Amino acid sequence: MLQQTSYNPDVLSCLANLSNDEVFTPPNLVNQILDLLPQELWTNKEAKFLDPVSKSGVFLREIVKRLENGLESQIPDLQERLNHIYKNQIFGIAITELTSLLSRRSVYCSKTANGKYSLCDAFDDENGNILYTRLEHTWNNGKCTFCGASQEVYDRGNEFEAYAYQFIHTDKPEKLFKNMKFDVIIGNPPYQLSDGGAQSSASPIYHKFIQQAKKLNPRYLSMIIPARWYNGGKGLDDFRSDMLNDNRMSEIHDYPDTSDCFPGLNIRGGICYFLWEKEHKGDCNVTTHKGNKIGLTVKRPLLEKGLDVFIRYNESISILKKVQNLKEKSFSELVSARKPFGLATNFSVFKKVKDSKNNISLYRFGDNGFVANEKIEKNHSFINSFKIFVPYASPGDDSYPHLILSKPLVVGNNTCCTETYLVIGPFSNEKRTKNVASYMTTKFFRFMILLAKSTQHITQKNYVFVPQQDFNEKWTDEKLFEKYNITTEEIEFIESLIKPMVNENE
Repeated sequence: MLQQTSYNPDVLSCLANLSNDEVFTPPNLVNQILDLLPQELWTNKEAKFLDPVSKSGVFLREIVKRLENGLESQIPDLQERLNHIYKNQIFGIAITELTSLLSRRSVYCSKTANGKYSLCDAFDDENGNILYTRLEHTWNNGKCTFCGASQEVYDRGNEFEAYAYQFIHTDKPEKLFKNMKFDVIIGNPPYQLSDGGAQSSASPIYHKFIQQAKKLNPRYLSMIIPARWYNGGKGLDDFRSDMLNDNRMSEIHDYPDTSDCFPGLNIRGGICYFLWEKEHKGDCNVTTHKGNKIGLTVKRPLLEKGLDVFIRYNESISILKKVQNLKEKSFSELVSARKPFGLATNFSVFKKVKDSKNNISLYRFGDNGFVANEKIEKNHSFINSFKIFVPYASPGDDSYPHLILSKPLVVGNNTCCTETYLVIGPFSNEKRTKNVASYMTTKFFRFMILLAKSTQHITQKNYVFVPQQDFNEKWTDEKLFEKYNITTEEIEFIESLIKPMVNENE
C-alpha cells in the first residue's frame, strides 16, 4: 500500500493579489531578493531592517528566520533571541489596515504582537513594530501634495480605504521611528494610483517609496517594482535619470515577462528588483530572467555611452553597437507623435456612411467611418499622401517570442486616424510605402524597437534605435543581418524574442 504524504504549502504563497498594483510577494521570490544582501547581516545583532510597504509581512518573516539562525551562537536562548530580533531589529509600516493585521499575524504568529501566542513576549502593545495609522490625503488643486492622488477618486469618506500610504505622506520619514538608522530598507511598494483620467488612467507611485527610502540613508535598499521606469514617461523621467546615473546601483534582476516573477499577472513592461548600496561605486550587475532560465550576469554601466535609456538585454548591446556604427538616421524621424490628427481614441463625431461632408476615411478602434475635414485638428498635409498606420498599443502580453508591433497598414489619399494609430510617413509613392511596411514586419526592425520598449505602448521615442534604410528597395531579415554583420548566435537571440509576422501589404 502506497504511503500518503501530506503537503502543507506556505500560506503566503497561496494568497490572491489585492490587484495588479498591490501585489503579494511569493516567499521564494523574497528569499531571492534577500540573497542579494551580504551574509554578515544575518549574524549582526545590531542590524536593523525596515519594510515600509508591508502587505503580507513576508519580507519581515523571512528576515526573522535568517536572523534566528545567524544569531544562535551569540544569543543561545531561543526566546531571548526572538525577543531581541522582534524588538530591536525588524520594523514595518503596513499599507492598509487589512495588511497591518495580516502582517502581524505572519510575523508574530499572533493577531496582536503582545498576544498570548505571539512569538515575542516583550511587547507592551498590540502593534509591535509594525505600524499602521490611517491618514488622509492633503489636497491642493485636486491632487494630493504627497502622492499625486486624484481628489475626485480618493476623497470619498471613512468607509473606504484612503490609500494615503503612511511612509510617503510625510516630509520627515525619519520621525516615524524616532530617527532610527536602518541598515536595510526592503519591500514591494504599491505600483500606481488612479489619476482620474479617462479609461482607468493611473499614475505610477512606486518611485516615491524609493525616493523616500533614500532620504533615510540606509546601507542597503532593495525593492521590487515595475520595469516601466527604464524608459521614463508619466512622471518617471526624473526618477529614471536619477536611477540610471546612480553608481550606487549594484544589482538589477530583470523579468521582461511578469509571469516569470509573479505567476498569473501581466504587468506590461515586466518587473525588476534591484539592490542599491550606499558604499558601492561603479557598474551594476545586470541579470535577465526568462522562463526558468537565468541569463548570464554582466557587470556594466546602466547607461551605455551616448544613450539615455537602459538596455535591458545584455546580449543586445553588441547588436546595437553594430547598428549605430553606421551612423544612419533614426526611423523615429518618420514616426508621428501621439494623436497624429488631433482625434482622441474615443472621438465620436464621425459617420458610418460616406456623404458629401464626411468624406475622409477614418481609421479607428472598432468599425471605421468617415469624418469631415473641419474635424481634423492637425497634419492636414498627411491626409492626401501615402502613409502607414500602425497601432501604438503593442499586441498580446509580454511573453516571448512576441510580435512587439501590430501589423502596419498601408493607406493612401483621403485618410486619417484616431489616437489608436501612429502615422509613419508620409511617402512619395505606393511602392516606397510598401517597402517601409515590409521593413517594419522584419524581426530586425521589431527587435530594435524592443530595445527601447518597457510599456505596452509604442510611441515615437521607442523607434529611436531603428535605422532608416534605402526604401527604394525591399528589405528582408537576411539582407539586414548581412548588412549589420549579425552573427548566427545573435540571430538566434533575436529569433528567441521576436515572432515572425506576415506582411499583408505585399
